[in-house]
Amino acid sequence: MGWADQILIAPIILPLVTGALLLLFDERRHFLKAMVNVVSTLLLVVVSLVLLNFADAPVGNGAATTGVYLLGNWAAPFGIVLVLDRLSALMVMLTAVLAVASLVFSLARWHRSGPHFHTLFQLLLMGLNGAFLTGDLFNLFVFFEVLLAASYGLVLHGSGALRVKAGLHYIAVNLAGASLFLIGVSLIYGVTGTLNMADLAVRIPAVAAGDRMLLEAGAAILGVAFLVKAGMWPLGFWLPNAYSAAAAPVAAIFAILSKVGIYVLLRLSLLFFGAEAGASAGFGNSWLLFGGMATIGFGAVGVLASQAMGRLAGFYLLVSSGTLLAAIGTDSVAVTSGALYYMVSSTLTVSAFFLLIELVERAQDPASDVLAVTMEAYGDDTDEDDIQDEVGVTIPATLAILGICFAGCGVLLAGLPPLSGFIGKFAMLTALFNPEGLAPGGGIAGGTWVLVTLIILSGLSAMIAMTRAGIRTFWAPIEGTVPRVRVIEIAPVAFLLVLCLALTVKGGLAMRYMDATAQSLHAPASYVQDVLSAESLPGAKTEAAQ
Repeated sequence: MGWADQILIAPIILPLVTGALLLLFDERRHFLKAMVNVVSTLLLVVVSLVLLNFADAPVGNGAATTGVYLLGNWAAPFGIVLVLDRLSALMVMLTAVLAVASLVFSLARWHRSGPHFHTLFQLLLMGLNGAFLTGDLFNLFVFFEVLLAASYGLVLHGSGALRVKAGLHYIAVNLAGASLFLIGVSLIYGVTGTLNMADLAVRIPAVAAGDRMLLEAGAAILGVAFLVKAGMWPLGFWLPNAYSAAAAPVAAIFAILSKVGIYVLLRLSLLFFGAEAGASAGFGNSWLLFGGMATIGFGAVGVLASQAMGRLAGFYLLVSSGTLLAAIGTDSVAVTSGALYYMVSSTLTVSAFFLLIELVERAQDPASDVLAVTMEAYGDDTDEDDIQDEVGVTIPATLAILGICFAGCGVLLAGLPPLSGFIGKFAMLTALFNPEGLAPGGGIAGGTWVLVTLIILSGLSAMIAMTRAGIRTFWAPIEGTVPRVRVIEIAPVAFLLVLCLALTVKGGLAMRYMDATAQSLHAPASYVQDVLSAESLPGAKTEAAQ
């Protein structure tokens, strides 16, 4: 194992050690705990950058580099392995970026609103990074439980009746999902005798016909567990309430949690049920396609119906998840590439929007939303003279900055040109109309037309909802209280939006990475070979040694 393979475990060990260290400090030492958390999270960003560069470095035959770390020096598939490829490196990098923004925002006041915020935050990062890097299903279950346990504490952070109610619903649903996960993994192990992902990819094509139904039942149950996390309709009813009730920095980092389900479904569907899976090839693709389209429609209706901006953001997460699930179901390399770009852009945008909502709502009168709805329904009889008296009033600088950030979020969520939200959707739509999306007769398949229509209409619904919310928030008479916004609060929002801008400017470079990632996912032979042929250190433990 080279030096790069050795640091594969750093994104897991670093937050684990930091979280344990933070427990040693008195809870009242807020500044010290915050600084330790910040330093650790910044180190995680550096490590993730190193891993991203390593994963993107070509080897002699032009293929991607796959890093493998053998825990306990047990050779695969008999021991637990961590695996780094372009997709896992991308997810670890995205997690680190969101963690920095959420943590910095929380330092204004939220980290003091409840006990052990920093420890729970680091344990959440440990669970996320472990889920993205693990190479076997049982270890995936372990890290899944770690991130869920940490998220239970974070979703309740700050107390409040509404937060506790939504948090208990969140806990109940995710506990049920974890139980399904364990059942599905047990069935798969009972049929194949292994839980190593690469080894499963080798064994699944050779499963006997009599056992194949049990294998597919286990895979379906496992898939349901992650569809709950991804928020597919009708399993995602809990998500808008839980995310809108959570504290702003918690909701911002939670934007990546639904992508854990997307990541696992994308990884396993192509690894286990790709073109080389024999009789099980393509298993579940139609369910993902039609379930994703139903989720887009449900999320778009929810976006239009939402009066509160927190619920609007939650329903847009469902739209994002539905789009990605449908893209996975198309089983197209080009669509997968565009979906990966869209995933990064939408996750950064929704995270920024959750943070921005906290700042924007400080300026609102509690009754303003009700008044806005009443005015929309019955008309506004404001005297024309009153309107003329307001001409020339200067918009406070704070509101101007918030308004610019809000407009940026609106453009990105709606997928309007020229920002990254448009590029991601355009890449997917273009791929849907290429020869891979053609029906056997040579025309565009009916499901493709439905998916394209839903993607366009979901963008339209986001534009309408954001325009309505923006008018109600920023075009109201400037007689209310101008919110007090600290630099440490607006900076993370601007940081995430600037990253979306950089993703736009460097769109060609980003799409090259996404193209390479999609191609390696749809042709996982090198992934399987690299994992199963990974060399351990002298004295490796193998089955023959037992």
